Amino acid sequence: MATKKKAAEWTAQVLLSQYTEYVLDHEKKPTTVYKFCKAIGIEESAFYTFFASLEAIESYFFESLHSHTLSLLHRNEGYDNYEDANKLLSYYFTFFEMATANRSYILMSLKEDKNPMEGYQKLGAMRKDFLLFVNDILEKNYKLPGEQLQKIEAKLLQEGAWLQFLLTFKFWMKDTSPNFEKTDVLIEKSVKASFEIMESFPVQSVIDLGKFLWKERPFQ
Repeated sequence: MATKKKAAEWTAQVLLSQYTEYVLDHEKKPTTVYKFCKAIGIEESAFYTFFASLEAIESYFFESLHSHTLSLLHRNEGYDNYEDANKLLSYYFTFFEMATANRSYILMSLKEDKNPMEGYQKLGAMRKDFLLFVNDILEKNYKLPGEQLQKIEAKLLQEGAWLQFLLTFKFWMKDTSPNFEKTDVLIEKSVKASFEIMESFPVQSVIDLGKFLWKERPFQ
């Protein structure tokens, strides 16, 4: 059993680090909170001051990737002056750079579930924050007149952006190109196509994106 830390030494981030290390070392998630706590040397009651379950800590992992991505972006003094498309591109490239640093855990975490949709439920908390982030970027691009129509379009754009993110995430998980270069190409083409759709000039970029996806066929 691991040597127990003092209560003050435990934080949500420390627990998360211990959890990902446990999963990678054992090549599977712990079966119970009790076994995980015993392995890392923390009282079970102390664990519950941070997380209600093992599922909660898995969800926190992806939520943390998102929040850390935004933190890194806002450290760049010029980020707020970026064009909207470049803000989204910067988000994608930064997020997947950090995801690549944690690729082994992510693949193990999401592929352990027999039902793929159960795995992607771990992104639920992140999804809420992502939609808020996307709304801040896209809200001035809403084209339909009228308050109700704008709310409808806002929701469609947010959900469309989330679907685009999930498709990119799944592509990245299957990408075998050096340095995940094909994922970078997909990001550039899909973000460009998305903004041209909002500007009502979608044809060329959509065709370009479609050709790329047809060639790679990442979801078969």
